[in-house]
Amino acid sequence: MRTTRTFIKWQRTAIFLFACMVQGIVSFASDTSTVVVSFDKVVTDPSKGVNPYSRWALFPGKDLPIRKIMLYVKFGCPDSMRCADWDYSDRIVLKRKGSQSAPVLNYTIAQMLTPYGGAFSKDWHFQWQVEITDFSLVLRDSVEIEYIHSGYEENKDRGWKIQLAFSFIKGPAIAQPVAFHPVYNATFQYGNAAAPIENELRPYRFQPADKSTNARLYVLQTGHGMDSSDCGEFCSRYREIWWNNKLAKKTNLWKKCGDNPLYPQAGTWVIDRANWCPGYLNQPEVLSEPIVAKQENVFDIQMEPYQTSDRNVQENIFAYLIEYASPASTTDASLEEVIVPSTTDIYRRKNPACINPVIVIKNNGASNLTSCLIRYGTKGFPTRVFKWKGDLAFNQTEEISLPGNIESNKGLNEFAVVIDEPNGKKDGYLADNKIISNFQSVPVHGNKVIIQFRTNNRPMDNSFSVKNVAGQSVFERPLGSLKKDTLYRDTIELQPGGYRFDVQDTAGNGLEFWYAVKAGRGTCQLLDAKGQLLKNFESDFGNSLNYEFIVSPDSLQWSKPSEEILVGLFPTMTKGNVTMDYFSNGPQDPLVQIVADGGNNEVVEEHQYHNLKEGVFQYDLSYRSPQRYYLKVFIKGKLVFNKRIRVVQRMPG
Repeated sequence: MRTTRTFIKWQRTAIFLFACMVQGIVSFASDTSTVVVSFDKVVTDPSKGVNPYSRWALFPGKDLPIRKIMLYVKFGCPDSMRCADWDYSDRIVLKRKGSQSAPVLNYTIAQMLTPYGGAFSKDWHFQWQVEITDFSLVLRDSVEIEYIHSGYEENKDRGWKIQLAFSFIKGPAIAQPVAFHPVYNATFQYGNAAAPIENELRPYRFQPADKSTNARLYVLQTGHGMDSSDCGEFCSRYREIWWNNKLAKKTNLWKKCGDNPLYPQAGTWVIDRANWCPGYLNQPEVLSEPIVAKQENVFDIQMEPYQTSDRNVQENIFAYLIEYASPASTTDASLEEVIVPSTTDIYRRKNPACINPVIVIKNNGASNLTSCLIRYGTKGFPTRVFKWKGDLAFNQTEEISLPGNIESNKGLNEFAVVIDEPNGKKDGYLADNKIISNFQSVPVHGNKVIIQFRTNNRPMDNSFSVKNVAGQSVFERPLGSLKKDTLYRDTIELQPGGYRFDVQDTAGNGLEFWYAVKAGRGTCQLLDAKGQLLKNFESDFGNSLNYEFIVSPDSLQWSKPSEEILVGLFPTMTKGNVTMDYFSNGPQDPLVQIVADGGNNEVVEEHQYHNLKEGVFQYDLSYRSPQRYYLKVFIKGKLVFNKRIRVVQRMPG
């Protein structure tokens, strides 16, 4: 009884803390409770390369049934510092359970790859999320949580403010966890012929418990270091997961970074990497495999054969095996996420939206899920019904794009989704069949808009189009139709309804990327019929841009012209010369500062302009010593632009 009362008290406190911290997350049932672990200032320890931060937390007791556990990781700039610069590999670790005298466990439950934060403003923040239900056996009672920050950068004036929110959703387990096995939990040297990685990644053998029928294989992995072939950070290698001496999954350990929802970043954020990207909470590969009862079972990871003389090539591998009893229900579907519409940070590239809701469903039942009804719609508008058909085995998920437009009132709205009648039957557990997602309405424009698009020196990489709700193109400049360094100003007349404007870059480095100096800089804006700015699009966008809007004949609904100040700077790696372009819908008095990075942040140049609406300005920093600088633009004392400049003696390539 004491455990129950303690948890209820903890639950109320945790809900309050969670409400204060988490914004934009979909609403859950009232039996969701969260423990927040905060670190107000996380910096490197250059003398060691790692800097651990620990906090004790009280999690639910072992007897409380847990349906699902989510981990939310929120980054911001420390109150007294700017955000840190580099893309380091950090870990969130379950260090101990019970007390300070308990044995060290060091279970890596999540892996965070920090962003290039050098250009983030003081009020910047971003939140990632990952499901960690497979750790439900060990995330109980008193637990020491450790955030391990790696790296060697300056630690006096830059760092991170980090909050970890462990969200526990009460309810019967989908399948009862029986045993938890840590398998691999280390950084392994890769490519050393004298000490092959397979000598360390030895097959894991275990005798299952009598109640166990299924195993979950949970694997986090990233590649790091760089040899003459760019391995292990910038090369693609495959991994094989073997189960009971049979190949269960072969995975190409490579991640496209140009679609990262956190953009732009100050460094080489668009360059693809070995299963990770800067500014990314690593998502595990999770496999469900049948256990063979009353005999030894074997889990094994094998890496693609590779040899190198460089001993800095490494693979971070954190793998666990969890034994489960049979699924609690024969027929059980759950609604996992509403991706569109949403205000969730990791879905920023897809939102706000007015076309095609996107959801994720999961099969939690022993029988394959082959159909279900999906009811969806915005509060205050009619509900639609869609019948999904497919074939999902136990624990499998599927992302579904639902037909139709997304209706809304101006401002914040609620979008409800309910799944029902899995396989035409009653669902085994109803509490996880509904999600209400908060979302912002899309902008509303008049029937005439202007796309103003200036190409860079690689127009063969770019295309753009406008499509309606039905997915039909109403305007397009296809791949291969654009000329370099050319301004296109296309006036488009549209019928009332919803539209999606898309820009694609096949090279994955947008209209501007600081390292691709020879490619130059392009720009893209949406203007109204009078030529006033409606929307400016970030040139450093990676793979693509997406902007959805509604056209209405009612001018009272139209979005007002943007108050955004447009500032561009190129190149940002230079021997001295840089060009700043400036635009605003109305005259302003911008103050431009060029600030040396580090030390006392010396202001090396300052330029005050008056009644400025538009202009192009040249600055020559060739007289300065090679190092990093920041160009900052202030309007009425507010920082509106902050970008790093690298002054170098030699340009690459």
